Amino acid sequence: MSEHRRKPPQPQGGGRASARRAAPQRPGRGAPAGRDVPTASHSGPYEQPVPGSRAGARRATQRGAGGRGRGAANAARGTGRPDKRLINYPRSDRDGWKRFVPSWKFVSGTALGFFAVLIAGAGIGIAMVSTPDPNKAAKAQNNVFYWADGSQMVATGGSMNRQIVPISNIPRSMRDAVIAAENESFETDKGVDPMGVGRAVWNMATGGSTQGGSTITQQYVKNTYLDSDQTLKRKVTELFIAIRLGVSEPKDKVLAGYLNTAYYGRDAYGIQAAARAYFGKDSQDLNPSECAFLASVLKGPNLYNPDGGIGAQATPELNEDRARKRWAWVLDREVEVGRMDKTERAKYKDSDFPARVESEQARGMTGQIGYLVDTAKAYVMKTKGITVEQMALGGYRIKTTFEKPRVDALAKAVADARDGFIDEKKRPDTDTFVQFGGASVDVKTGALVALYGGPGWDQKYFSNNANTSGVPVGSTWKPYVLAAAMQYGTQNSNGRGISADSKYQANDLTVINNREGRPLRDAKGNPFKQKNESPTAYGYVTLNEAMEKSINVPFAQLIFDVGHTKVRDLAKSTGILEESINPNPDASSALGTSTPSAIRMADSYATFAASGMHHEPYSVTQVMKDGEELSGFEPPKPQRAMDNAVADNITKVLQNVVKNGTGKAAKKLGRPAAGKTGTTDENKSAWFVGYTPELSTSVVLFRTDPNSQDRKLQSMNGVGAIPSIHGGDIPAEIWTEYMSEALKDTPESDFPEPDAVGVTADSAGAPSPTPPAPASPSPSPSATPSTSPTPSPTPSKGGKPSCPPWKLYCEPDDPTRGTTNGGTNTGTNSGVIAGTQGGASGSPSPSNSCRPGRPCGTTGGTTGTVPD
Repeated sequence: MSEHRRKPPQPQGGGRASARRAAPQRPGRGAPAGRDVPTASHSGPYEQPVPGSRAGARRATQRGAGGRGRGAANAARGTGRPDKRLINYPRSDRDGWKRFVPSWKFVSGTALGFFAVLIAGAGIGIAMVSTPDPNKAAKAQNNVFYWADGSQMVATGGSMNRQIVPISNIPRSMRDAVIAAENESFETDKGVDPMGVGRAVWNMATGGSTQGGSTITQQYVKNTYLDSDQTLKRKVTELFIAIRLGVSEPKDKVLAGYLNTAYYGRDAYGIQAAARAYFGKDSQDLNPSECAFLASVLKGPNLYNPDGGIGAQATPELNEDRARKRWAWVLDREVEVGRMDKTERAKYKDSDFPARVESEQARGMTGQIGYLVDTAKAYVMKTKGITVEQMALGGYRIKTTFEKPRVDALAKAVADARDGFIDEKKRPDTDTFVQFGGASVDVKTGALVALYGGPGWDQKYFSNNANTSGVPVGSTWKPYVLAAAMQYGTQNSNGRGISADSKYQANDLTVINNREGRPLRDAKGNPFKQKNESPTAYGYVTLNEAMEKSINVPFAQLIFDVGHTKVRDLAKSTGILEESINPNPDASSALGTSTPSAIRMADSYATFAASGMHHEPYSVTQVMKDGEELSGFEPPKPQRAMDNAVADNITKVLQNVVKNGTGKAAKKLGRPAAGKTGTTDENKSAWFVGYTPELSTSVVLFRTDPNSQDRKLQSMNGVGAIPSIHGGDIPAEIWTEYMSEALKDTPESDFPEPDAVGVTADSAGAPSPTPPAPASPSPSPSATPSTSPTPSPTPSKGGKPSCPPWKLYCEPDDPTRGTTNGGTNTGTNSGVIAGTQGGASGSPSPSNSCRPGRPCGTTGGTTGTVPD
């Protein structure tokens, strides 16, 4: 250590130690615990240090000036030198964390400054915006729709029934209804709801859900913006305008502006247009009940216009129910807020819901045009997120995929069938309320080229039968069960896909087993027995023959052997919407209790025609708005739904249905075709879905009263003087006539030859080992079924007599036939089905080593028994 760093002994009373002791020190700073330490005090005398070294004296002097540390220096600066900064922050006159606590002067000054800037900005914004002109808001443009070839189909919307009327032409009852329903404080507020505005601005600024203005003034301002962009900029602009109107315009003027620009449905903007569109009268002639109705529609025309709207939740039935409830609520609300007397309200019962006149909009949509426009509009709105109100404002140029010659051909085929089969005057009990629907899809692209939605909007039929909901598809569902078995295999095939040559029990009233091999149970707890259309004792048949003759029993068992989930997954991969699929793991699922639309069925079967590639259906190829093309309307990209070998083998099976089976009526097409018939319980619906290599088309026939509340399906037995309507009757005739015309200029082509797929995996109970393939059976059952039963493959049990061919177990107390009714493709008679999802074997194995209900089938092409 260097010499000058040493600490030599100091003489008492002087030197460094003496100087250190003489200097006042801060309490607790390095002092041992319990020792008294002198503190500096401005009121006491300073002790002078004993002279010592120069450095020690200097340090002692510094300590004596106010102690060591940054706080003392800052305190000296605060008291000795005033801070010259404009804003004293952090505060120079405080020590430690207190330096960052703003003074009340600083806080109040900042707040006043912020509000001053805000008020100045709002004043400038309000001064810059202009008062809206309701006449400009009424200048909505047409929406123009074009055929696939570019020619114009129809122009809708535009200036129809748009007329601005003064407040004197708007009845007091209309004003009262709207104020009571939408803005009770309208006559006293300043045009804005601060809480509502804050919520809307916050949501939009943070990317949350958009919210419109909550007051009548704000809604009026919103209606004047034709672009309806949900942006923060537009919302702020609306706010400024609403504030300006709230303080500068009479309330009657604002209310008239709102009622003259609001959208009421039926392409009607403004109260005068709405009065003419719904009631055929001028606005000043509306009565309180009609006013309450129009106030109800303002809640949202797509959901409250009884004509129906766009979307699954906007059917005429649902809309009618919502409109009635809203109408009654508006009347009650008027009483509640003091705008209607109770005696006046008592005049309007539920039965007095206002009747509407025929829609002017509907009269302009003749034939199939209304359904085509409705379909295309829905596609555009879904693709771009456009609201119904925005679409009604117009300005869109929409090119569709619909081909006029094919649309006309489908309409003509339906008309010919109606004229040839239906006679409502001669057979009013059976031929009334018969409805037709159909759709046609391009196999290679998924483009909707034609549809038939019903008689037409001009005939007051607004439901689009091409977009059917609630109409079961019957046996047209069976190809999905077979395709899933080919794709995924069954519990009898060790997970390998099976071929259509696999054999299943087909006798009428055969007990169906679940995956555990136990019989399903009906509602009474008895073993469930699946019913066929015919009591014919088929014995064991191949799945190909079961499809050809549309026998129910094999597919009711097959869906358990495959698994319901796999069947649903395969159907969804072909474009069937999940919400339309029967979710229950029962036998009837295999037989068509699901309810896809005609559009979806045509598109789904096109997946088989396209060798397993699915194209999502689409109806629009181009949309122009204000001279600019909107993106997102390119044809959807195809997706692989199943192996090409599976799809091609399904096509081969369905070709056999047309050549030899229930779809023979389609043979008249005279070119390669595949298809499947479908009929449901009590013949409440009948389908034919078929395709060529170029075009896939579905046709549905059902019966319901369009004016009924529930629109319940009715039996079609006897329709067209046909005792029992099937898919191979009228639907197949319509399909064939349409396809002949639609493909007349299209060169004929054939389906690809399918590759071999799967193994032959018979159901449990089939004769084992699988015998050599016998000669081809008759393509159709004999006209008169044999009275002698086919030898039963079921062995006798425990020495008991053999069971009849249509029964699996000999139960003396069982009836020989079930009590349920069923059509060709029924299954809804299954009742409450117990058991897990999936399937099991069909009948006891003839092998003595197998227990009844356990799978012991054989696999073709191999030897031995396939394990569980």
